[in-house]
Amino acid sequence: MNKSTLRRQLKGARSALAPTDRRKAARASLRLALRHGLLLRAQRIGFYLPQGGEFDAHPLLNQALWMQRECYLPVLPRRGRVMRFGRVGSNTRMKANRYGIPEPRDAHPLRARQLDLLLMPLVGFDRKGYRLGMGGGYYDATLAFMQHRRLWRKPRLVGVAYECQRVEALPHDPWDMPLDAVLTERQLYRFDSNHPKPHSPR
Repeated sequence: MNKSTLRRQLKGARSALAPTDRRKAARASLRLALRHGLLLRAQRIGFYLPQGGEFDAHPLLNQALWMQRECYLPVLPRRGRVMRFGRVGSNTRMKANRYGIPEPRDAHPLRARQLDLLLMPLVGFDRKGYRLGMGGGYYDATLAFMQHRRLWRKPRLVGVAYECQRVEALPHDPWDMPLDAVLTERQLYRFDSNHPKPHSPR
């Protein structure tokens, strides 16, 4: 099955979730994140604002702010697809980008390589940690530098998704960057050398 067909099917499954189930999933993912210390070992954390049925990461963002972590949101470039990340807080002024998504007004946004942890939205993910995005290529372009690293990876890449977005295998291209983990409402899936190690709540 090609990416376009999978994207359509998985977006449909995601959109079919009831609002109450979405809220429960967001709270459950926060409990899992805290149980596994997902936010503990990172000082600079990139988040996203959910659009079009994406998993609501607001509880995770609010928790990280309460923990006094530096929190950032994507800022689209004027040209190209390499995003920067602007810091966000309780008094941050926001502006809408060309897609209508709010972005922080930050005169000195960071590059992705300056983040410790990046939480990413997705349409689907598979057992090897590959991510199916919206198809715009922004995260691919932003994280392309990581393909040349051999000894260490920064930022750590964690997808955030509903369990219904998990599939056995996704078609992927050579430039697709596997995730280090995926957080759902049920599990934190860790991926080591493309072999998943699911961690269920006890």
